[in-house]
Amino acid sequence: MSSADRGADGAGAAGGAATGRVLVAGASGYLGGFVVRELKRRGWWVRALVRDPRRLGALADLVDDVRGGDLTRPAGLTGACDSVDVVFSSVGLMQRQGSLTFQEVDHLGNRNLLGEARAAGASRFIYVSSLGGRRNRHLEIVRAHEDFALDLAGSGMPHAVVRPTGYFSDIGEILRMARGGRVFLFGHGDRRINPIHGADLAVVCADAAAAGGATDIDVGGPEILTYRQIAEAAFAALGRPPRITGVPAWLARAGARNLRHLSRHTGDVLVFLTETALSDTIGPAVGTRRLGDYFARLVRSGARVERAQDRAGD
Repeated sequence: MSSADRGADGAGAAGGAATGRVLVAGASGYLGGFVVRELKRRGWWVRALVRDPRRLGALADLVDDVRGGDLTRPAGLTGACDSVDVVFSSVGLMQRQGSLTFQEVDHLGNRNLLGEARAAGASRFIYVSSLGGRRNRHLEIVRAHEDFALDLAGSGMPHAVVRPTGYFSDIGEILRMARGGRVFLFGHGDRRINPIHGADLAVVCADAAAAGGATDIDVGGPEILTYRQIAEAAFAALGRPPRITGVPAWLARAGARNLRHLSRHTGDVLVFLTETALSDTIGPAVGTRRLGDYFARLVRSGARVERAQDRAGD
């Protein structure tokens, strides 16, 4: 479908918030889907940029325009940002995609998109990184995010970098372990985090798209929990007594480093998750959605994680 087929700019969002035309890169991902829904709720005209348009699911009927494109292939991005006011990207490499590296996707891929945004005359760029990025540059995943954040800051384009603590969808891995009968936690499980639901984070992202102000936005969910409390909530949702085993911090770190020799990508992801679980990750609290309710919905539906493409996330 084309922009000509679907009409003009959105207007009249609730509360009188500014609207316009926005490109959402990564619209088929967990956060991207919620961002699309929130922007459409406010009256924005939305173009979705995805590698495979078939993965949009129900969102394909909600957006105004769909573009297929891979951020690591700049030739295919030509024109993607034409006639949009704001570019939003939550594109990042978590699951392995061939031989692609975090630098190639998270850093250089987003830099390709930034180049298109500037060439097209977009007025604002919103990017999603992670909380504590500056102090965690020694981690491969974080360094790629932060390298792009530096490029964005140096571009001269008005922008905002949104830095969430962690997604409910990532924390859902603990529920998967609980379903298997036992949860393994790094260390004593006493480190704290306030993860955020994609729908709550989408509100923050849409606010950042609509207005100027802060260029760095730290954000977390409404409740601070230890990892042990999260594991207990997973077992409670399943109606089972908790079975939790702590993995000594030194062993967890050694295992993650050793895994890099077998699979650098998987090892780097595990190093990131290990270090996150062995430190407090707490951001300013926003939103209303609670992790226990999220686990309960997953158990009722039989799903492993919630798909933003299929539901708004109540």
